[in-house]
Amino acid sequence: MKKPSIPKGTRDFSPVEVTRRSYIMDTIKASFANFGFQPIETPSFENSETLMGKYGEEGDRLIFKILNSGDFLRKVGDDLYTEKDSAKLTPKISEKALRYDLTVPFARYVVQHQNEITFPFKRYQMQPVWRADRPQKGRFREFYQCDADVVGSSSLWQEVELVQLYDTVFGKLKLEGVTIKMNNRKILSGIAEMIGAEDKLIDFTVALDKLDKIGEEKVKVEMREKGIAETAITKLQPLFSVTGTASEKLATLKSLLSTSEIGLQGISEMEFIVDAIETLELSAATLEIDVTLARGLNYYTGAIFEVAAPDGVAMGSIGGGGRYDDLTGIFGMKDMSGVGISFGLDRIYLVLEELNLFPETVTANSKVLFINFGEKEALYALQAIKLLRAAGINAELYPDATKMGKQMGYADKRDIPYVVLAGESEMVDGTYTLKNMKSGEQEQCGLERLQKVLK
Repeated sequence: MKKPSIPKGTRDFSPVEVTRRSYIMDTIKASFANFGFQPIETPSFENSETLMGKYGEEGDRLIFKILNSGDFLRKVGDDLYTEKDSAKLTPKISEKALRYDLTVPFARYVVQHQNEITFPFKRYQMQPVWRADRPQKGRFREFYQCDADVVGSSSLWQEVELVQLYDTVFGKLKLEGVTIKMNNRKILSGIAEMIGAEDKLIDFTVALDKLDKIGEEKVKVEMREKGIAETAITKLQPLFSVTGTASEKLATLKSLLSTSEIGLQGISEMEFIVDAIETLELSAATLEIDVTLARGLNYYTGAIFEVAAPDGVAMGSIGGGGRYDDLTGIFGMKDMSGVGISFGLDRIYLVLEELNLFPETVTANSKVLFINFGEKEALYALQAIKLLRAAGINAELYPDATKMGKQMGYADKRDIPYVVLAGESEMVDGTYTLKNMKSGEQEQCGLERLQKVLK
């Protein structure tokens, strides 16, 4: 019989992994609530028309399509079937798709429930998303996103708060040294205007966004392939080497974009955020201007964020987001500005694991295992277990009255720190023998003492 397997880019999670993931998610969730965000959930799949065309050409290719129920080929004409054009065939056989991210479904939610929502609406959402991407380290086909968005306000104080939110979460996770990279789509529009490539803005930003992944020369090659003129690429050269503090970089950009109204507007917005953060100060993260950051998604219109792991950790971005002034407009709801960020749970997990930052207290284990000596003894043990559980102590009874060596071995393999022996003599005395599995020390004690030690 063929050994079962799972699709590439998906994973099973062990008890330890699930507990550690819950630790990260609980930390993020508590911070979301602390900043005034409210939780929502949306379906795992949406109507295809909700998702398609919202992420650019590259994003559309990565959306998992769901085949229609029943005989989905019956309505396909012979001519279309013979043509074998997947772009034309897909809409005929698939009307739904797995969500690619949480932002577009959120925009759909806002439009659909606009009469029930109080604006500005601050929502958070923590659910899995799916992308038909090529699996590699830190890149999966099924993964969780943890998003926080505000819609109904164009105030730049929201961007300031979202930078603080990143800093708060990474501080609580003891993940210091992360870099919050920031740019502005208006600046990118100004650059495209400056080099005479306004009509190629999307191609230009998609290529530029790959700079840290494929390098300067390959970015230039891709731009040429997209029809961006050599003279335009030459004018871009100073951008590849902008250095200095955030203020110094903004000064350089002001000089480069002095004739671009939209570019200067983007610089003004970035100055506001940088000045506020310098006053408020960050503890775990650093805010950095990255003029090549584009994030390649069509819906960003203002600030763009991307979070990089600490130096020395080979990992892609562990968070990102930005301002989208017209996202709900694609669903018929105009003038609804929004801004949001996302935490990459899976990548954050890998970074914490690599840096050994998971607290020892984050464990999937029980605190104590009661040895099973038989029916009467098991019932006696369960009375104590009930009280320990009520006190918040994870406790369990070995289910079978088998050899004690086997039961002790089970506790050892599970890394359960304590075992309790409650046999006939303990029942007579109304006591329990508590054994520390690491030191080997044991003591006979009453229920009150037992609870105190285990607590």
